[in-house]
Amino acid sequence: MTPVETVETGQGGAGHRDTGSGSGAGRASARRAVGAVSRPGPWQRGRVPAVLALLLTLLMLLHAWITDRGGLGSLVETFLPWFGLLIPVLLAGALWRRSASAAVALLLPVVVWLHLFGGLLGDKSHAGGDLTVAQHNVGDANPDPSGTARELAASGADVLALVELTERARGTYEEELAKTYPYHAVRGTVGLWSKLPLSDTRPVDTMMDYGPLAATKPADVKLTDNRALRTTVATDRGPLAVYVAHLGSVRLMPREGFWTDSRDRNAKALAEAVAGERNERVVLLGDLNGTTDDGALDGITSQLRSAQDEAGDGFGFTWPAAFPVVRIDQILVRGVKAESSWVMPATGSDHLPVAAGISW
Repeated sequence: MTPVETVETGQGGAGHRDTGSGSGAGRASARRAVGAVSRPGPWQRGRVPAVLALLLTLLMLLHAWITDRGGLGSLVETFLPWFGLLIPVLLAGALWRRSASAAVALLLPVVVWLHLFGGLLGDKSHAGGDLTVAQHNVGDANPDPSGTARELAASGADVLALVELTERARGTYEEELAKTYPYHAVRGTVGLWSKLPLSDTRPVDTMMDYGPLAATKPADVKLTDNRALRTTVATDRGPLAVYVAHLGSVRLMPREGFWTDSRDRNAKALAEAVAGERNERVVLLGDLNGTTDDGALDGITSQLRSAQDEAGDGFGFTWPAAFPVVRIDQILVRGVKAESSWVMPATGSDHLPVAAGISW
């Protein structure tokens, strides 16, 4: 074999290796092409976030249709504003997946949430008002009723409603509030203190007692557990009908779920009482143990407007006082205009007091 032949053989071997390298590059290119074709684009990725966004939209839109079996409907409607927190979570998922479809789908719950609650984000209050009304669930376990009474007396309210009064603490409130409020009326566990004269005060039967044995209870026994009253406040603009109410508690029960039976029964009875009110000017002050979004209160909220919705700043959450997440303490009006509505500083109660300025 000549030297030339040896070199040619080497070059031939080199040429063979080049051919193999080209084949490998071709296979890699083919794999990349197949991957590019099979990999979902921005409109196909993130189907799960997109579906969840649609479900969230339907939940907020159709919340009134959710069955209240086990109190599920009330539970959803109580915390309905907080469902908006799911939107940034879903947005993070859409961004992580780089999904255009999920991002577009998220516009739906945003629009629905803003439709439901966007009006609460701004300050709608106005200066002035003919009368300032306030309401506070003072708490049956309040460790400092005297201090609570002094703080409420200093609030500037013309009319002050207190609920969850105990027999033990009632005298303390009456004594501490007497100087500021010369007029007051208490029926059972609810009371009203006023700078203006009161008349035609009577308990309102909210069906706390029901069933065959209810009719057998003496009136004085029923009055002890009474949780609603109606009175007339004499203002320089004419008589104002004021209702004070504390609807039944809502409980999370191991078997029954979100238990709302007594609250719902009380709400229906109170709605009937308000419907029969002849005075065109009405204010309802109370712990309704439900938000104005709760369908169980439709009988009440269909007749009265929320002062917070009409003239408040924000959601005005009132419970629990340490970290408020819902507004169950309400000021509702009819025949008068809410000029302002606000939440007052915490007292010794587990609820925050609320106040509103109203005008004729």
